[in-house]
Amino acid sequence: MNTKIMKTMDGNEAAAYISYAFTEVATIYPITPSSPMAEHVDSWSANGKKNIFGQTVRLVEMESEAGAAGAMHGALEAGTLTTTYTASQGLLLMIPGIYRIAGQLKPGVFHVSSRTVGTHAFSIFGDHSDVMACRQIGVAMLSSASVQEVMDLGGVAHLAAIKGSVPFMHFFDGFRTSHELQKIEVMDYEDIAKLLDEDALRKFRKNALNPEHPVQRSTVQNPDVFFQNREAQTPFYTRLPEIVENYMHEINKITGRNYQLFNYFGAPDAEHVLIAMGSITGAAQEVVEHLTAKGEKVGFLQVHLYRPFSLKHFLGALPETAKVVTVLDRTKEPGALGEPLYQDVCSALTEAGRTPLVLAGRYGLSSKDVTPAQVVAVFDNMKGEKKNHFTVGIIDDVSMTSIEVGAEPEVTDASTIACKFWGLGSDGTVGANKNSIKIIGDHTDKYAQAYFEYDTKKSGGITKSHLRFGDVPIRSSYLVFKADFVACHNQSYISKYDIVSEIKPGGTFLLNCGWKGEELEKHLPAEVKRYIANNNINFYTIDAVEICREIGLGNRTNSVLQSAFFKLANIIPVDDAVGYMKAAIEKSYGKKGEKVVNMNYAAVDAGLTGLVKIDVPESWKDAKDVDKEEIKRVLPEYVEKLLVPMNALKGDSLPVSVFVGREDGTVPLGTSAYEKRGVAIDVPEWDATKCIQCNQCSYVCPHACIRPFLLTEEEAKNAPEGYVTEPAKGAGEIAQYRFRIQVDPLDCQGCGVCVTACPAKEKALVMKPLDTQMHEQPNWDFSLALSDKKNPMDKYSVKGSQFEQPLLEFSGACAGCGETAYAKLMTQLYGDRMYLANATGCTQAWGAAAPCVPYTTNKEGWGPAWSNSLFENNAEFSLGMVLAVEQQRERVTMKLKELLALVDDADLKAAADVWLANYD
Repeated sequence: MNTKIMKTMDGNEAAAYISYAFTEVATIYPITPSSPMAEHVDSWSANGKKNIFGQTVRLVEMESEAGAAGAMHGALEAGTLTTTYTASQGLLLMIPGIYRIAGQLKPGVFHVSSRTVGTHAFSIFGDHSDVMACRQIGVAMLSSASVQEVMDLGGVAHLAAIKGSVPFMHFFDGFRTSHELQKIEVMDYEDIAKLLDEDALRKFRKNALNPEHPVQRSTVQNPDVFFQNREAQTPFYTRLPEIVENYMHEINKITGRNYQLFNYFGAPDAEHVLIAMGSITGAAQEVVEHLTAKGEKVGFLQVHLYRPFSLKHFLGALPETAKVVTVLDRTKEPGALGEPLYQDVCSALTEAGRTPLVLAGRYGLSSKDVTPAQVVAVFDNMKGEKKNHFTVGIIDDVSMTSIEVGAEPEVTDASTIACKFWGLGSDGTVGANKNSIKIIGDHTDKYAQAYFEYDTKKSGGITKSHLRFGDVPIRSSYLVFKADFVACHNQSYISKYDIVSEIKPGGTFLLNCGWKGEELEKHLPAEVKRYIANNNINFYTIDAVEICREIGLGNRTNSVLQSAFFKLANIIPVDDAVGYMKAAIEKSYGKKGEKVVNMNYAAVDAGLTGLVKIDVPESWKDAKDVDKEEIKRVLPEYVEKLLVPMNALKGDSLPVSVFVGREDGTVPLGTSAYEKRGVAIDVPEWDATKCIQCNQCSYVCPHACIRPFLLTEEEAKNAPEGYVTEPAKGAGEIAQYRFRIQVDPLDCQGCGVCVTACPAKEKALVMKPLDTQMHEQPNWDFSLALSDKKNPMDKYSVKGSQFEQPLLEFSGACAGCGETAYAKLMTQLYGDRMYLANATGCTQAWGAAAPCVPYTTNKEGWGPAWSNSLFENNAEFSLGMVLAVEQQRERVTMKLKELLALVDDADLKAAADVWLANYD
């Protein structure tokens, strides 16, 4: 056995690494969260990495997932080992091709970062709805539960596919495993190459299409023989479990781990057994150890090989003492008597004549976090109420399926240090934490884990980084909810979200803010002060924004905050960490010159010296909440019941009943106007004396938060104090108005595109800190309430278009996005009569990130009607809309003509004739 090679990587990289060894051709199409697998393979191939056959992989990106499966089928027919990577709807688009590949017994491998299939809404997160839609195809299905398992069992999938002549679908939970960073043992290509069945490979190649010994496949068969030919394949599936088991044993010899088709953990005489597969495994193991240590007879059966489902191996792994069994499925199959794994378990036990009570549960859809408390609740249900077909992790007050979940037990190893970071999308927090994990994982004996929580917005949304470090392998496949170290990298979060209550007593809290002394006392909420004081929290602040400005790095604060973390968390010696960080900086920025490198070095050093230890006063223990003047706003029902709690990160607590009436996923327009995130560091300030009134700033603004307004003389007189206007420039109707450019500071992303676009000799806009511009928010509200005015200019000109109301505002797009400005302009020109057939991608992320919808309506209630189907079928989807509208208009025309034949009213006929002449 070779010396262990330990490396920090995520599940996607592990799958790419192991698949590269066995892959000759990769036919791919990118889809979240599987895309990084293909990206790794493409990069390695371009850089000359060799597979076990001594070649680089030949990769081709197709026009769609369906195309990728078709190309894969062709490559396999021609005798090359072929792999693809996919998820969700992408996998479903491959289904027709997979049927052919399986039906022709080709050894292709599909690595699937399993993801929620879009139904009433899209979700980029993970569950098993995609792979469970494929269980009838004839492809073998192998489940991995962790990054290490992805590495090890990914190899089993390729080896068994070749030996068994059956294609494999190797799946693991999207994001929860695909994007989780873990320190794992890397398989050596030399070791796994020895396991390849050369005879089976030669047989596959010999059977390939070749004009030197031509054959024909894919004939059309009639009922007289199709059935028999189909049944002739049964032996291939009958012997496959033994093939997989044998390769697992070979991997076990290499790694020292213990892989079985079904792995059992817990009491050998367990009476209550949980059965599941995927990333729930880590939490289930922790809970079983916790409960068995207290003398409870419980166990957990992990499913690895799901198809073919081996009855013999399943019965051999399940304790005969089991009285109650619960099967948890990470999918919902509407209308079925039970979800897929539950039905298989019921069938297996019935065939074997074993009679434990079998309960079914659903959990974790769309990556909803699965915690130890939920697993405990499942065991409690087996001992108590024995509710069947239940849900866990939600509150179902409609169908009453949910079981109650109690407090979280402490089940992690005592050596584990947990850390949590609250960042702003694109601020560098996630990237810095990935670097930290790699530094600690690759340069120490410690095990490391990182998982990153995102919202759907492209940037400017919340990111939460969950890091763990320990002396033993980390199995905790759930979010950090009690941390030794917590950092808040955006000062606006401290008054919006419950952050400090996640810190363990005696833990450390770092707040990145510009507040000092009395400012900190003023801005820190009373509940934050109380928790810090009453739980002996070590409290530090740092002004990373100001530090980076002084250094010349702008808003790129990640290096400052990363070095501050290393100093405070003390997981490895800080001097070592600084050395590793600077080595990484040299590698990343060395080609950009000594100045850039030194600026980043300075940022690392400043993170160590810029920390301020806050002496927590005794008075904080009883800090009083400041009475704020409550402005009662009448909010739309959707905003009050969904948007507000979801934006406060309390969506997990919403019961099912909130969605009654919205079952099909319909949401109202214009909800982004209620967000008011206030995440910009700097926002533009308008100088009326320098403005040439070109409206270019509004024209380029990606978020519609800087706009021109025209006021009557009367409106200008009634404006708030400080509301500056200038006479509107131009001849004709516009000359009767006053002009103002108004900024919306709370919706601005601080990109500065407006400043860049301003053509005035002396810029009419300058970026100023957000706090100094908050007085503009009432002015924004006043501007929106101004009377409607007919556009005095040509709406199809640059300047005139900006006097039209944008019907796309405050989207979730990245700061400075070059896409949304065009979409916004389109709504200003045509928005009151637009249908939008959206292609999945960025436009989905910034245009439909629930609960905030940036498309809105005018005062008549007209606006863009928006929907989405997939990415590949966008043209067809929009064509369908066109056909529908044409058909509806034709029907109206037909009915009008029928009406005219029945009446003699001259006025009606005249009006109808005008409509018929001009309706199209």
